[in-house]
Amino acid sequence: MTSAFALPDDLAAKADPRLIAADEEHFAAIADSLARSIADLSERLDTARRDPGAPEGARDGEAGGAGQVALDRDQEVHRLTARLRTLRRFGLDLCLGHMVGEDGEAVYVGRLGLTDSTGGRLLVDWRSPVAEPFFGATHAHPMGLASRRRYRWTAGRISDYWDEVFTDAGLDGHAAALDDQSAFIASLGGSRSSRMRDVLGTIQSDQDAIIRAGSRGALVVDGGPGTGKTVVALHRTAYLLYADPRLGHRRGGVLFVGPHQPYLSYVGDVLPSLGEEGVQTCTLRDLVPVPGAFPPEADPHVARLKATTAMVGAIEPAVGLYEEPPTEGMEIETAYADLWLSADDWRDAFDSVAGSPHNEARDDIWEELVTILLEKYDDLDGADATHDQVRRALNQHVGLRSTLTKAWPLLEPTDVVGDLWDVPAYLRRCAPWLEPDEVRTLQRDDPQAWTVSDLPLLDAARRRLGDPETSRIRRERAADIAAQREQMADVVDHLIAADDDGGIVTSLRQEGLRDALVDESGLRTVESEPLDGPFAHVVVDEAQELTDAEWRMLLARCPSRSLTIVGDRAQARRGFTESWQERLQRVGLDQVEIASLSINYRTPEEVMAEAEPVIRAALPDANVPTSIRSSGLPVVHGAAGDLDRVLGSWLDDNADGIACVISADGTATPTTVRVRALTPVLSKGLEFDLVVLIDPGSFGTGIEGVVDHYVAMTRATQQLVVLTTT
Repeated sequence: MTSAFALPDDLAAKADPRLIAADEEHFAAIADSLARSIADLSERLDTARRDPGAPEGARDGEAGGAGQVALDRDQEVHRLTARLRTLRRFGLDLCLGHMVGEDGEAVYVGRLGLTDSTGGRLLVDWRSPVAEPFFGATHAHPMGLASRRRYRWTAGRISDYWDEVFTDAGLDGHAAALDDQSAFIASLGGSRSSRMRDVLGTIQSDQDAIIRAGSRGALVVDGGPGTGKTVVALHRTAYLLYADPRLGHRRGGVLFVGPHQPYLSYVGDVLPSLGEEGVQTCTLRDLVPVPGAFPPEADPHVARLKATTAMVGAIEPAVGLYEEPPTEGMEIETAYADLWLSADDWRDAFDSVAGSPHNEARDDIWEELVTILLEKYDDLDGADATHDQVRRALNQHVGLRSTLTKAWPLLEPTDVVGDLWDVPAYLRRCAPWLEPDEVRTLQRDDPQAWTVSDLPLLDAARRRLGDPETSRIRRERAADIAAQREQMADVVDHLIAADDDGGIVTSLRQEGLRDALVDESGLRTVESEPLDGPFAHVVVDEAQELTDAEWRMLLARCPSRSLTIVGDRAQARRGFTESWQERLQRVGLDQVEIASLSINYRTPEEVMAEAEPVIRAALPDANVPTSIRSSGLPVVHGAAGDLDRVLGSWLDDNADGIACVISADGTATPTTVRVRALTPVLSKGLEFDLVVLIDPGSFGTGIEGVVDHYVAMTRATQQLVVLTTT
């Protein structure tokens, strides 16, 4: 087997066989196990895919029936596919490193667990309790370790490794004296790409402690730029799905919410690389399946009015206006009898669906009305028609249908919210706390010219109303099933009539043949939106930006109140004067714990030296992290006309890496695919080797402008250039 090590000439001392021979032997065993595992998984996957469904002898009603068996098979196919994809993707670089305990036993840690042909352990999953010291051990708290080695992989081979020793005995067989920080520091300063780089092998102890924290309640991960908040959020997601059975996909799974689409694209490869491909990732915009661009609200006053939970609360009375029962009774004439439906009967029918989504409740109201009328019919003298006959007559009663439709119409969420911005009297009735000038301010020429600030209201309206199509599908499905049952009844009746001895054919009716022969496979079914939840756990990054109304969108999807909340108060564009506890308690989260990160692994000292005064001028108590490295490159200031020269010089000098030009409008023209152009808002959560700011003074005034300036500066991992037009 080719050596797993490909160390450069300047690290030749680390290639000493005394330092790497044990690793080489272990990697040979891993390679053999990988080959066997891939072959075995491929065979099992082929077998599972060929399985037509239920095993021989399985019947509906046993162990969940054939439908449950098919579901289990599909989940097994998904599990096998995900593991096979991971094995094929990584190869030997599944291994992150090894640790040696005080007893001298070496344990190798990987992205997933792996055993040899005898069941011996070759790799332990990084999320397992056994692997915890690999990430959490420090010199102050070695957690029983004598030494630890982490690998730096390049193109599937080890280009460097980083040894740490915690006891005198740990020095034996390790290269700590050669270059104690090489792999770690090199990984921090390495070139960036369009995707977040793999950092699992260099997770630090402060980050690991947060990743492995319990899932109960809300955990806030608070930290300044470059502290690894996003890294923690992603790896914590994968860890919780592995370690906490209450959060598995069958229990609701995990929803991961990011600030914008460039961010989701940037981190999109991380969770699959950790073996988790079933996590729903989205932005707040994605939670509302209403077409449109949804730009920011142009008027800050309007944005503030819509950001409150009180405004979201206006949706309830807005819908309630369409749920008022008729105040007068009506005569229902049928071929069998004339029946009186009183105002009290209407009110009872409406009350019977309290708490149900509006659109989905209308059919239930109809059924309640029919039940009330059937009971009235039964009380009449000479009532000799069957319930089916009377029900059929009621179903065809145009007046009854029309009255219900007027009193309880099907509604669209866009119409409910749009009417608030179009009909002042409607808004005043639904939001009586608004001042007259505020009502006028919220009106607009096009009531459905949606902005980001409308998302929480549209979401609340969707959840309150339910899908209008649901009611239609349920009616169509019920009608189709009823028609099939009638057809089956005719078939059974004909069979019985043709049966001379009244034997087995007669028993078919008793065994429910009519129901058993109904084929529901081709009928329409109600499908819920995948992002509607409920989810067992929600992770939200850049959470300092969320308004109260937006928090309500997330909490509606997380009834467990189990959340990981990631953010930095100093990066809040609208300001964040409260504590995290005060902020979250106001939106309904009482069980809140704070975990702080204070070490900046991304931004060089040279950049932070200029960025810190920018934010402290507006927020003296900002959580500004301490950088642990220097790039040796000073911050450069120049004229905006120098942009092409700056980018051209950087591209000539750097064969790898990504640069970003950040301006107020994000319209700078990139010269190559390695140069991006973004606004400060869309750069949040991202990182680039070179950052060029164009006129940061134009980013805005007040706290918003200061935060945008600070955020944009701290995206740089190597160098920052500031260009101005004056």
